[in-house]
Amino acid sequence: METKVLNILLVDDDQVDVMNVERAFKQNKSQNHLYVAENGIEALAMLRGQRDVIVPPVERLILLDLNMPRMGGIEFLRELRADPTLKPIPVIVLTTSNEDSDKVEAYHLNVAGYILKPVTFSKFVEAMVAVHQYWTLSELL
Repeated sequence: METKVLNILLVDDDQVDVMNVERAFKQNKSQNHLYVAENGIEALAMLRGQRDVIVPPVERLILLDLNMPRMGGIEFLRELRADPTLKPIPVIVLTTSNEDSDKVEAYHLNVAGYILKPVTFSKFVEAMVAVHQYWTLSELL
């Protein structure tokens, strides 16, 4: 079975979390392409082709933190879902927020999943493996 290569946009302002995702990808020898945006404004620009770094318009998946400056995760989701071109992109929330209101709002905005950021690096790796396995088996738009 051929492994699908995903274009993953990580939207997170925490450099430690970004490094953990990058390390988890390397440890698992992931062939996925990882793009990083520090906030929702930057992420939308990358998805719309308005930056030097552009996320290709195929096999896209977004890993989204909720707590960010300038444009937080929920605001980003509202903007993403209001854009007919970007609306179909699957989003997995990867956050420290365990607030029920955040979970409910995220699911109302059609996220594909809500994952609390693991505390240990080994659990972080396990979470990234699970995300990769699920989405390489799923058919993306």
